[in-house]
Amino acid sequence: MSLVECIPNFSEGRRQWVVDAIAESIRAYPVHVLDVNLDHDHNRSVITFAGEPAVVADAAVAAVRTAAAHIDLQTHSGVHPRIGAADIVPFVPLRDVTMAECVALAHAVGRRVGALGIPVYLYEAAAQRPERRDLAYVRRGGYEALAREIDVPEREPDYGPTLIGAAGAVAIGARAPLIAFNAYLETDDVEIAKSIAKAIRASGGGLPYLKAIGVLVNGQAQVSMNATDFRQTSLYTIMTRLHAEAAAHGTRVTHTELIGLTPQAALLDYAVESLGLPLLTRQRTLESRLGEATGDYRPLTFE
Repeated sequence: MSLVECIPNFSEGRRQWVVDAIAESIRAYPVHVLDVNLDHDHNRSVITFAGEPAVVADAAVAAVRTAAAHIDLQTHSGVHPRIGAADIVPFVPLRDVTMAECVALAHAVGRRVGALGIPVYLYEAAAQRPERRDLAYVRRGGYEALAREIDVPEREPDYGPTLIGAAGAVAIGARAPLIAFNAYLETDDVEIAKSIAKAIRASGGGLPYLKAIGVLVNGQAQVSMNATDFRQTSLYTIMTRLHAEAAAHGTRVTHTELIGLTPQAALLDYAVESLGLPLLTRQRTLESRLGEATGDYRPLTFE
């Protein structure tokens, strides 16, 4: 069975009933809802679901429609950049699906969402303009800037009207798996978080395949990150650099958190690297060898 993952982000992390309504609109289709994550300060939620491509597309359109009915960007506030009620809708190939097929899926969903009267911007592998591969470029200035500039040719949507309403716009794309996670610092000085984010992210000359911003969350400075290719820049590499930058600013990382789901391989790589073992060691786990021998890859439990 072909499997595509969809990880839409919504500009709502405070009203549980709204996120529940969006999740239920997804569950109305035969897909697997794998995770629902809410963040009060970011005022953002992430729902992860997977299934066959055509059904995932239907569920994604339903989720965008539900979000647009309940979320008003004219009154929304939060520390995370956003342009829409359904802010981003990425498609990720998981099994027996190519990236090219996910690009076609993003375009098909984009046309359907545009027909709902919502402006659509295609990003990452689905982008029709080279500069729009970068989500930060698409989302620059947030909803407020887009509302002022949407009729400027440079900001013309790929699908839908050149007019933005209370539901805003949506960025729809196709990409490889990424890891979204946050690191909290032992300080309330958000400028330190911003300085660290600038130093470690790829666009600031830091680590390749890393995006980062500094924000203040519940009175604590936070570095919010997206690792866009953990195979090229590992979590261990990111955290090593983050700890060094924090120390240079006279602070430390108190704790971290994952947003949504992460590939198991990324966590296993972190464990292997932190122990100073060669990466091939990850193939020497009991679960891996037992699965190869028996065909049963279910997690083991130890009492």
